[in-house]
Parts: sequence; C-alpha cells; structure tokens
Amino acid sequence: MNMSVTIRRLWQALLLAALPLSASAATLDGATLSPLWALPFAGILLSIAIVPLIAPHAWHSHFGKISAGWALVFLVPFALGFGTQAAFATFVHAMLEEYVPFIILLTALFTVAGGICLHGDLHGSPRLNTGLLALGTVLASIMGTTGAAMLLIRPLLRANEHCKHVVHRVVFFIFLVANAGGALSPLGDPPLFLGFLNGVSFFWTTVHLAVPTLFICVVLLALFYALDRYYYTKEEVVQRSEVKTPLSVDGKINFVLLAAVVALVLMSGLWKPGIEFDVFGTHVALQNVVRDVLLVVVTLLSLLLTPKSARAGNAFNWAPIEEVAKLFAAIFITIAPVIVILRAGAHGAFAGIVHLVTDSSGKPIDIAYFWATGLLSSFLDNAPTYLVFFNLAGGDAPTLMTAGASTLAAISAGAVFMGANSYIGNAPNFMVKAIAESRGVVMPGFFAYLGWSTVVLLPLFLITGWLFF
Repeated sequence: MNMSVTIRRLWQALLLAALPLSASAATLDGATLSPLWALPFAGILLSIAIVPLIAPHAWHSHFGKISAGWALVFLVPFALGFGTQAAFATFVHAMLEEYVPFIILLTALFTVAGGICLHGDLHGSPRLNTGLLALGTVLASIMGTTGAAMLLIRPLLRANEHCKHVVHRVVFFIFLVANAGGALSPLGDPPLFLGFLNGVSFFWTTVHLAVPTLFICVVLLALFYALDRYYYTKEEVVQRSEVKTPLSVDGKINFVLLAAVVALVLMSGLWKPGIEFDVFGTHVALQNVVRDVLLVVVTLLSLLLTPKSARAGNAFNWAPIEEVAKLFAAIFITIAPVIVILRAGAHGAFAGIVHLVTDSSGKPIDIAYFWATGLLSSFLDNAPTYLVFFNLAGGDAPTLMTAGASTLAAISAGAVFMGANSYIGNAPNFMVKAIAESRGVVMPGFFAYLGWSTVVLLPLFLITGWLFF
C-alpha cells in the first residue's frame, strides 16, 4: 500500500512539474511545455543504448514491451494533464502522419529488395567489397537508402562469410549506403522527401549537395579500401572450390516492383488533388492514402510472385523489420513533445538551440545549422529533425532554394550525412545491423558504434563543414 502511494505521488510530482500553467486539451503549445516532457523520449533512446549491453537476452525477448512501456510513460501523464482526447489525437497524428507511411514504405522496400537474390561466386576481396559499397552508394539516391541497403547487404555478407573481420564492412556500409549515398534526391532519404513535399524542387539537392556528397563518399570509400586491405591480409586463406558457379539473379520480378515503389513515392509528391480526410484532427491527403495502399499491394505481390528459392537464398526473415517497427513506434510517439518544443523556437524550452543557429541580427549561421541539424539527427529521427530546422529557417521553399540556398543545403546535408552517427539516426541503420546479426556478425553495441562514427565520421564532418558551409 505504501509503495502504491509513493508511486502515485511520484507520478503527480512529475505531472505537476511537466504541465504548463494553463493546459489546453485542444492544442499543444510548445512554448509552454516543460523539457520534462522529453524524458520518455530520452528513456527509449537510453533503453536502446544500454539494455542490450547489460541484459541482452531480456532486450531481445522484450524490446517490444519496453518500447510500449515508454510510449505509455508519455501518453498516460499527457492524458491526465491535457485530457484523453488530446492524448488520443496526438497518438493518431504520430501514427497516421508519420509512423504508418514510414513503416509501410520501409516494409515494401525491405520485402521487395529481400526477394532479389544474387547467386554465384562472390569472393570478398577489398576490390569487390569496395565495389559493392560504391554501387550501393550510387543506388541509394535512386531507390532510397533502405532499398539499396536491403538489396546489397546480404550479397556483401555472403561474399565475406569466410572472413573473421566483417564488422568494419557493415559499419562502412551503414555510413555510405544507408546514409550518405541518399543525399542526391528526395527518393534517397526521408528528410529530403519531406522537403520535396514542402516545395523543394526534385533536382535541387542533386545540384546543391553534389560536391559535398562526392567529397564525403570518395573519402569514405578510400578509407574503407585501405582498412579492408589491412584486414584482408590478416585473414586465413580459405581453400575455394575450382568449380565456379556463374552469377545469376533470382527473383527478377522484384526489380519491376522496386520501380513501382519509386514511382508511387514520386507520385505522392507530384499529384496533389487537394482532397484531405480529417482523422481526429490529423489531415491525411488522398495521394498519401493511395500511395500507402498501393505500397501494401506491391508488398503482397512481392510475397506472392517471388520464387521461394530467392528468399531462402537471402535467409529472409521478418526479424529486422519487426525490430524497427516496434522501436520506431515508440520513438515517433515519444518524440512528439520534443518536436513541438523545438518548433516553438526561441519561445520554447530548447531556445538555446535557436540562439546557436542565428547571429545577433537574426541572420542564419549555415555551419551552425549543419551541426545542429546533424547532431539532433544523430539521436532523433532525421526526417522530423529536418522539418524542424526547415521551418526554423523560414519554411518557404522558393526563398530557401534561392536566397537561403546555403542554409537549406546545410540543413539537408546535416540531416542526411549525420544520420549515420548512431543506429537510431536513420531506420536503415537498424535494419542493416539486425540482418548482419542474424547472419552471425557480432555487431558493436550502441556506444561502440558511436566510437566508430566519432573516429571516422566526426573529423570528416568537421572538414566538410569548414569546406562547404
């Protein structure tokens, strides 16, 4: 009984500290929200970082329950303070506006790319490994970082299954294919697609991010080749059969379905019939409904039409997308108050960030936008982070593409490039990690991966910011 009273008082104390002086159930005013509302979001991030290290079995068995628990830690006190209607509306907005389209697209790309299997002899030499990473980097802006990553991570792992030193190959794959390679088109990475939906021209990033993207990717590929040659010389020579199996592709129908996914995403940005549906205060556009329904159809067609041999050859299973789906559901729910506070700008609890990106005259500081967007994108989802700073810089696409071009480039580059800094910066990072682990690769934990990105990426970003922003 005493324990229940203590818990109830703790809840009340947290709620009183977090609530603004006058709470409205109809609106969520970021200027009045306490930074304590960010605690559930910090909780899910710390859980992802720490629990797998201290209790790996419990995490892999119960990460879905842990994720749901942190979502409730936000939703329950929010409902008590603002009303159940406001809490439900916030939940619906997070699901329909952000999470559902996000997970449907990822599932479609995961399923379709997972149905393409490359058979034949692939020997993981430094030249071949670097070639696969370079190919994936190019494809990332054409078919998206998720599509390119899901298409090529399995061939890379299969080519190196005889090797002891595989971790660095997967880490650099995440750096290049799952992130930096997607910087040249709205199809490449979700942040740029949000910019496209808000009026940024389709080829704007292709032109304005071409040089910094080329610089980063060439440097990373060169570093990878040197590191891979070093580890390759330490590998034991594996006797390979003299009978070579010619290269072949199984599941070719998925290339057609992959083109359909790209076309549907492009359609939702170009076709604007002006029809919207109001779902508990969330406005869902018709073009997005059509896109998501047809993406589900494409996913089902891939499952129906792909030969079983293709998925068997890929050792295809649903574990990676299941992990992403459960973790990012909690992330999208608990991030809601964080984004609202950030959108309040200088009037919100995170006003310090606003002051960092503008000078005394109110003019944007491009290098500050690059780092602020990038560092937040490392630990928040990079898509909503991009949108926050896009709006902070004015939110008017025609102006940002011309007079504010350097600022928009800095925001875009920070969101895309620095999504590689942690596993949670971009969804494909988690999926690649999960697939590698399912194939027996002992991937670095959350903080160990941060060590990789700190040593490799941080100096590169410092140079990139100095050269271009």
